[in-house]
Amino acid sequence: MAAVESSSPPPSTPEAHPRQGLLIAGLAMAVMTVSLLQTLVVPVLSRIAQQLDADLTAAGWVLTANLLAAAVATPVLGRMGDVYGRRPVMLGILVTVLVGILLALFTSSLPLLILARVLQGASYGLFPLSMGVLRQEVPPQRLTQSMALVSATLGVGGVVGLLVTGLLTQGEASYRRPFWFGLAITVIALVIAWFTLPRRRPDGHTTSVDWLGAGILGAGLVLLLLPISQGRSWGWGSPLTIGLFVASVVVLAVWLVVEGRLKQPLASPRLLAEGGVARANLAGLLIGFGMFASFLGITDFVQTPDRITGYGFGADVLAASAVYLLPGGVVGVLVSPLIGGLVHRMGGNRALTIGATFGLVGFAGMALWHEQTWQMILFGILVQVAVTFGFATLPALLVQAVPPAETGVANSVNSIMRSVGSAVASALTVSLLTAMLDDTTGLPTEGAYVLIFVLGGAAFGIVAVIGLLGGRSRKPVSPEEEREEAAVSLAGEFSSVSGLSR
Repeated sequence: MAAVESSSPPPSTPEAHPRQGLLIAGLAMAVMTVSLLQTLVVPVLSRIAQQLDADLTAAGWVLTANLLAAAVATPVLGRMGDVYGRRPVMLGILVTVLVGILLALFTSSLPLLILARVLQGASYGLFPLSMGVLRQEVPPQRLTQSMALVSATLGVGGVVGLLVTGLLTQGEASYRRPFWFGLAITVIALVIAWFTLPRRRPDGHTTSVDWLGAGILGAGLVLLLLPISQGRSWGWGSPLTIGLFVASVVVLAVWLVVEGRLKQPLASPRLLAEGGVARANLAGLLIGFGMFASFLGITDFVQTPDRITGYGFGADVLAASAVYLLPGGVVGVLVSPLIGGLVHRMGGNRALTIGATFGLVGFAGMALWHEQTWQMILFGILVQVAVTFGFATLPALLVQAVPPAETGVANSVNSIMRSVGSAVASALTVSLLTAMLDDTTGLPTEGAYVLIFVLGGAAFGIVAVIGLLGGRSRKPVSPEEEREEAAVSLAGEFSSVSGLSR
């Protein structure tokens, strides 16, 4: 027995971590880079095309390449954190992102800018790895609050990205300026991570990375996200678009078969099919859809010239971010600790339902009442609160549903589902706004925006139902409690075997 004890990994002692507050701040800063870099280029795609002498369709790959790289890298990085340790993997991600930002700052070539965005796509791996670090380092009484605070920065980062881009690209300024802000945030996150991320050995439950499964999953996700992102340009009914969708279904089905036959798969199909995990992933997809439906719907709506169309507010990019979106981001950060406490007291499923109700009310309000500035701000805040609820509760639900060794990959798959939802919302929003045009003005009709808001409300309505179906979830437990539960179970099995042998 002594030999077994000496070979086992050292126990995690969350209470002993001397810089817990700084660790949480560092993780929040790292996670904010994910959505910050995702939205940083959204308002300046046309300027990128103009300043790099490219057409807008080619410039769109600045967004698409980032999303595809994230889809391929996120599950692999999550599993690498479980196998090799989260500290070295997170530091490697931040360095990779740093190189990508520097390349974006100093290149004048569109292909190299796209490569830079591929490197920045590694940032998506920071969120699932951060959830794993929190699970290992934070005491159970603070775990849900800490997860809520770190998760809230995903929504905030998106708003800050739009705001910073609006501030730094006024007039005819270079599209590169916002990347300087991204560089500063990434450097700060890297420095804090270097000094605060604990040097812990992996738990030993997972000893290898399933590279075959990672390759097949990456191919399937690329085949899925590529037509979602480019379907408007190619045509939704074109043979290429339909063919890629069909190919993605085939490849992902092959992936499920391959994973089911491996001893240490990238993501066990049985785990993904488990009720709690499946519900969390569906909720993640819908929350990602709702978040981008609100970002794009509100931004485009308020920038519509009301003197021409009879609706909208004629705001510029800066006002759209600072006046209409930023209040929701600020409120999201302020309420995130309260949401964490709510999750801890009543369970993640009930909190998910409460949060989704805010989103349903917010989108319904925007669909019905959007004549006054205060209405859009108020209902936008409600939607952002719903997104914060979602980001806060989903990691807690996954922690309750999976063993510690699966934390990284479970959150990685959930992150991918949110990205897919965001991509669907982006493609659908653009398609609706370009299809439902007013014959007189040539601009989208008011009904197009109403439909977008209705679809966002429907997404959160389904999330509310998912929370209700999940029932009452148990409170999260610490790593020590998990080991104690496993030890009790093992002792019971040993006693049963001993009794039978006698």
